[in-house]
Amino acid sequence: MTEPTVAQTRIAYDAVADRYAELFRDMLDSLPMERALLAAFAELVRDNSSGAVADIGCGPGQVTAHLHALGLTTFGIDLSPEMVSLARRANPHLPFDEGSMTNLDLADGSLGGILAFFSTIHTPPRQLSAVIGEFQRVLAPGGHLLFGFLAGDAPQPEATDHKVAIAYQWPPDGIAELLRQNGFTEIARIQREPHEGERFRHGYLLARRS
Repeated sequence: MTEPTVAQTRIAYDAVADRYAELFRDMLDSLPMERALLAAFAELVRDNSSGAVADIGCGPGQVTAHLHALGLTTFGIDLSPEMVSLARRANPHLPFDEGSMTNLDLADGSLGGILAFFSTIHTPPRQLSAVIGEFQRVLAPGGHLLFGFLAGDAPQPEATDHKVAIAYQWPPDGIAELLRQNGFTEIARIQREPHEGERFRHGYLLARRS
């Protein structure tokens, strides 16, 4: 399989934006574990920082809005103009902008938290460390990152078919090591088996900028 480019990923998500928003509008209603993780993340950010939280790869903005409802100052960034348009329409009270996680238009140390909820799954493995380094750059010291990924059993990341674009499954230890190399301290990790209609195990790592 050929690695997806940023432009290809943008085009692919623009093409499915309306359907994606429809499918995932109420996704958190049936995900109690994820709601608990987001609540824990929100509490840590509130207790340790006054900075805003960026939902990077926010899609149509439903999780950005959920974090806002938990008391955080939030905004969303997405590669897809169509996704940003849908997010703004659904959540006119929140800011959403186009942007790439490889080059965030944010000042060093300006954020209290980052949510990357499966937004890096299309990032080629050789580029993921640089993306995590960019997360580290814009987080304030002590800021928190909640990182969701497709969890695999192989010792190395593996490319897999995905309905939108090629995605990568990662061993949890591999993600944890990239976080450590880029100045993060792991706080917790969780995996869950696929729910009905899902194809992959979901992994979550909660980390703090050292």
